Amino acid sequence: MTLLKLDVYALRNIHTATLYPAPTLNLITGANASGKSSLLEAIFILGRARSFRTSYLKQAISFEQTHLIITAQKRMQNALISHIGIQVDNKQSQIHIDLENRLKADLAYALPVQMIHPKSYRLLDGGPQIRREFLDWGIFNQHKQFLANWRKFNKALHQRNALLKSRQYKQLSAWDKEFSHYGEAVNQFRQQYVQSLQPVFIEMANYFLGSTAIDLKFYSGWEEAQSLENVLQTQLEKDMRYGFTHNGPHRADFFTYLENRLAKDYLSRGQLKLLVLALLLSQVKLMDEASQNNCCILIDDLTAELDTENRLKLLKYLSLLGCQVFMTGTELADFGNLQAIENYKMFHVEQGCIKQLE
Repeated sequence: MTLLKLDVYALRNIHTATLYPAPTLNLITGANASGKSSLLEAIFILGRARSFRTSYLKQAISFEQTHLIITAQKRMQNALISHIGIQVDNKQSQIHIDLENRLKADLAYALPVQMIHPKSYRLLDGGPQIRREFLDWGIFNQHKQFLANWRKFNKALHQRNALLKSRQYKQLSAWDKEFSHYGEAVNQFRQQYVQSLQPVFIEMANYFLGSTAIDLKFYSGWEEAQSLENVLQTQLEKDMRYGFTHNGPHRADFFTYLENRLAKDYLSRGQLKLLVLALLLSQVKLMDEASQNNCCILIDDLTAELDTENRLKLLKYLSLLGCQVFMTGTELADFGNLQAIENYKMFHVEQGCIKQLE
């Protein structure tokens, strides 16, 4: 998958813009608040139907405009050209793929997007929900049957919690069966995914950190010596007392270790960012190997937090990865030495206007 053409209308300070990006590296420069991050936000919205900068997508619409539009032409694996687009107004989002109305999930399958930015270190330093979302996005892109199981589990979880909160205990047994069945399915998907991700992650961490003493441990959200259904029965009194479900896939998490120490408590801030970078890129590589669906990688000002050696490592790796990459920096010097990099394009953003540099 490669974006051949990108059109953006009325997104923040980008009033209108058209890009013909390179199939590999695209380097985007500009001063702070010039619109660099807005350009990455446009691509992210096109792939996820949401923003990484705000919880309310309508807030990305340009001032005094009623809606934003983002469209693209992309080359598929079979060399055919596909057209995708999203329009957002104050009430709803409309998604089109090859002139047909489609759902958000269809858009996510059509354009997988991985976002890397200065706050990405929260993947290891933040709460477990961020890590669950990381796992589920990777599984979603590899196994289309995962989404249906995930949705049914979450429906059962919400219903069970509602019954616990309102003390309507007679209906619990019916929802316990749904919760257990789909919860076990979600857990199995996650376990298998972590097993397949681990060797790729270890290789990537060795590339960036120079260590193979890396471990990735998954916690299901309950003690797996028991079935989830048995755990629900064992913990029923506690759940009834507090009014919510204590155990299950909604409590899942994973932990990264370096030399048998919890990485977030042991590594420096710079090392932690490299480890997060290894995690995110290993997910992209695994997706490419497993599903042959190349991911679009967006990197927002991360180069400013890497030293010269690691900038060069990152650029070399990205140039060989086979994915389309959009990376921002204040100046061209932020990207380091580009002499060893081939087939890239440079763009400059100023007050929302985007121009390709020769």
